[in-house]
Amino acid sequence: MSELHILGVPGSLRKNAYSVGLLHAAVELAPVGTHVEIADIRGFPVFNQDDDTHPPEAVRRFKEKARSADAFLFSINEHNYGLSAAEKNVLDWASRPYGDSVWDGKPAGILSASIGMIGGARAQYELRQSMVFLNMFPINRPEVIVPFAQQKFDTNGRLTDEASRKFISSHLAELARYTRVLQHQP
Repeated sequence: MSELHILGVPGSLRKNAYSVGLLHAAVELAPVGTHVEIADIRGFPVFNQDDDTHPPEAVRRFKEKARSADAFLFSINEHNYGLSAAEKNVLDWASRPYGDSVWDGKPAGILSASIGMIGGARAQYELRQSMVFLNMFPINRPEVIVPFAQQKFDTNGRLTDEASRKFISSHLAELARYTRVLQHQP
């Protein structure tokens, strides 16, 4: 059984964003036989279809790394009831030009955190809608939705809430299992 490479896609460019903290927790909690790497999405200009056949260097690096990933782990910050501009921008750049999407046929996990009581659930549903067109295979449960995030991270951005950490651990185990099923691994 080979080690699985899971590429974490943050939902924010901000250093101590809750979505980044969730991905750092995922790195710590990755099950045996998996490796979670956090992608760098800084430096992506706003998507412009005029440039999709000649993307900027930051996009080219991301797409190269994404092509070698076995699965993706999206970590969402909900903005105005939906995906952040940064996350939508990554989805668009990496799916273009048409027919050259890095997302096609890949399994994905989804994490979200928000200061509100819904914990980013609306943004998760928006991402799931995009995944239909992108031909991705998101796992359905356990869902990881962290409400009132300001109470669950320390001042350094580390997730301290044990219940949330257990959900992330279970989510990663299911993502690894599902990825191996799709790859026809034992």
